[in-house]
Amino acid sequence: MANSVDEVIVKLSAAFNHIFSDFKGMYLFGIHTDGNMHEGEDIELAGIFEIEDKSKREQIWPIIGKVETDMDVCIDFYPYTVESFKKDEEIYNEVMETGIFFDKSGKRINNK
Repeated sequence: MANSVDEVIVKLSAAFNHIFSDFKGMYLFGIHTDGNMHEGEDIELAGIFEIEDKSKREQIWPIIGKVETDMDVCIDFYPYTVESFKKDEEIYNEVMETGIFFDKSGKRINNK
C-alpha cells in the first residue's frame, strides 16, 4: 500500500501530464483529506481538464487501474471540466467545503 495519499496523487499527476496537455490538477475529498491512508476506503479525486469526453475517459481508466495496482489502493476518480464540475452540485459542494487542491504537478495548494 502507498505510504501517503500525496504519493498516489503525484504518481497520477505525472501520468496525466504525460498524456494530457489540458490537465489542470485535482481535488482530494472524502476521508483521505487528513493525508493518511485508510485501509478499505477509496481515495476520492476530482480531476480538472479543459476538455472531458469519452475518448479522454477511455485513456484515464487504464492509468487509474495501473496506479491502483502498483500502489495497492482503490481510487474513485471523477474527470471534469471546470463547468461540468460546478454543475455536479453534490460533489462540487463537498469538495469546496472540505477538499484539497493539488496542482498539475501534484503539489498541495492551500485553497482554504
